[in-house]
Amino acid sequence: MAATIAPNPPKLSTLPPTDFFTDKQWSILSALLDASLPSMAPKSAAKDRRAQVGVPEAEFNRALERLKRVRGGDVPSDEALWGLLGDKCAADPMFVDNCKRFICSFPAEHQDALGDALKKLSSRIGAYILTGYCTPYDTLPTHTRAKILESWRTSWIPQLRVLSKTIQQLAQKAYFQTNPTFKQLSGYPDVPQDYKPGPGYDFQFLQFPASSDNSQVEISADVVIVGSGPGGSVCARTLAEAGHSVLVVDKGYHFPPTQLPMPQTEACEYLFEGQGLLASADKSSSLVMGTCWGGSGTINWSVSLQTQDYVREEWAKKDGLPFFTSERFQKCLDRVCEAMGVSDKYIRHNHGNRVLLESSEKLGWKAKPAPQNTMGKEHYCGQCHLGCGSNEKMGPAACYLPAAARAGAKFIEGFEVEKVLFEEGEKKTKKAVGVVGTWVSRDKKGGVDGPAKEKITRRVVVKAKKAIVSSGSIWSPVILKKSGLENPQIGKNLHIHPCNFLAAAFKEEVKPWEGGIITSYCSEFENLDGQGHGPKLEPTCMVPYIALASLPFSSPLEAKLSTLKYPHMNSYISLTRDRDTGSVTVHPTTGRPLIHYTPSAFDARHTLEGVVGIAKLCYVAGAQEIYAFVPWLEPFVRSTPATTDDKVSAKDLIEKDAEFKAWLDKVRDAGNKPGLGVWASAHQMGTCRMSSRAEEGVVDARGKVWGCEGLYVADASVFPSASGVNPLVTNMAIADYIAANVVEDLKG
Repeated sequence: MAATIAPNPPKLSTLPPTDFFTDKQWSILSALLDASLPSMAPKSAAKDRRAQVGVPEAEFNRALERLKRVRGGDVPSDEALWGLLGDKCAADPMFVDNCKRFICSFPAEHQDALGDALKKLSSRIGAYILTGYCTPYDTLPTHTRAKILESWRTSWIPQLRVLSKTIQQLAQKAYFQTNPTFKQLSGYPDVPQDYKPGPGYDFQFLQFPASSDNSQVEISADVVIVGSGPGGSVCARTLAEAGHSVLVVDKGYHFPPTQLPMPQTEACEYLFEGQGLLASADKSSSLVMGTCWGGSGTINWSVSLQTQDYVREEWAKKDGLPFFTSERFQKCLDRVCEAMGVSDKYIRHNHGNRVLLESSEKLGWKAKPAPQNTMGKEHYCGQCHLGCGSNEKMGPAACYLPAAARAGAKFIEGFEVEKVLFEEGEKKTKKAVGVVGTWVSRDKKGGVDGPAKEKITRRVVVKAKKAIVSSGSIWSPVILKKSGLENPQIGKNLHIHPCNFLAAAFKEEVKPWEGGIITSYCSEFENLDGQGHGPKLEPTCMVPYIALASLPFSSPLEAKLSTLKYPHMNSYISLTRDRDTGSVTVHPTTGRPLIHYTPSAFDARHTLEGVVGIAKLCYVAGAQEIYAFVPWLEPFVRSTPATTDDKVSAKDLIEKDAEFKAWLDKVRDAGNKPGLGVWASAHQMGTCRMSSRAEEGVVDARGKVWGCEGLYVADASVFPSASGVNPLVTNMAIADYIAANVVEDLKG
């Protein structure tokens, strides 16, 4: 019998220091997390009334009946169900460790805000003000703590409503990532079915010896590229194949296919910024971005849509950049698609994608398959969010970076660039002559999880004729600002394609983690204002912490029973081309990015209409339950069987169901107001926007930074506005164009 093949991911690193909270604050937090997902028992049989929440028999029976309807009567025994519900999550060391790692990644101001609330709850006066009890929160019985947490959801105090949402999401993220009972009963594996690692490229990274005198290392190249993601990788290949010495540096590390996909917790630590989710300053929005070799192209979901004509025309006419409607830009788009083998011919749609396509057809809405960058492979894999073990997804580490290496490009991983170096150029302009930053080696075993004392840290200076910053829309403006550039446009114009979610449960077991993540999309609502603003409707990743952690369950009972509904669920996003913008600034103490973005009322209305549209798609497909990710709204539960009468149109089905129409009204009434609504983004764009005039942007029409010689930006931050489509191909095509301009400039 052949041995089972499984990835060999890195282990988690040592937990960072947690002394920013006192022991008492951690105790209060543990009590809050326990109240969010408490141990439950039948009210008549609860053995420990202080440590368990007693569930009334009628409430349990209602929930059980709903579960049976979703699963077609196939449910575990009562004993097994109560075993699931009786789980005390906050007592699980892995759950606790996961929560602490996530909080350690918070910006200091977010830690301070949470810590202040925990401090108040630990004192008699503060606890009375916030809970109505003159005793610290962690001394109260579990059922009392749970009622308090539930009451905060509708509190007149906004901070309590946000605190309740924060605790719930923190607990659910840790639960769905670490709980062994969840994994056992849901059947979810972190590894795709029939996993077999693909042939990865053997990257060779420059190494530097330890130094006893703290001296810096100096190396040189024709071009230094800061960032190995979609933009940087295209530049690297183009410039290396043109015969120039190229050095690509990245603060992330490379993980070969044999280490992918990673388990959820390890992936959040090593592949993503901020332990998987990075919050905006006001906590209204959660951003997802890669921070590994290959950048976002390593953890994205294969969607490879070309820039839409109306966006290209907007950039050409409104922004004065005619390149975007030129034949040259079209050739750039086609060239990167050809290099990655982009096609919609080899797709096998899973259940979630079929629902979107088939229901759109029934409703007469516009929907299409989404082209994939999988080089003619079917790529029936839903775990690419955790890294693509098959290497069938032609991300930067599978396509452009190996080509760059074969052409002579060199690489450094673990190198965080602090700033661009300048000297005075012609007419007293700044001339880029390289970059400087800090390099951290791997540990003694060649891994990334070893202690800091096993790693070499060196200051590294790269001297270069040209520098290209390709660090993404969050980090590129930070590097430019820390380099001393004072253009007020740097960091402005942040677009994020803000998303709301909707989930639906179906009678059939769909195993939503299997199959391509986004292989279809509906564009019916993408132009709600006549100016190209509105949402696309797309399936979303069904890795548990992405699909379930932010679902606003109405009770802990519902949250835990979702374990058994998850194999029957699909989730979707209303992905909005946002008109209004935010910004990125530099944290005054840490030097890291501060993200300022709150979805505007204008964009929120569009996103909510997309949520309503998704609900209709799922209803037409026969969903038994539909969950809108709006604050604590009960799900729609179908009370009558879904009709199979082909003579009744899909639109008539909706019109005739008064209960469903009333629930849609509740969705609109509940709304998605930032702060309480669940907002997420995997697409950040525009913070170093391309412009025809210096006062309106950061780079000129060729990608060169205004007022500087030899400095370029080539990533999604140069988009003049939101692309309206998943930005991979647009990003790479613009980088293809900018790299060709750098080749031309090097000749001069």
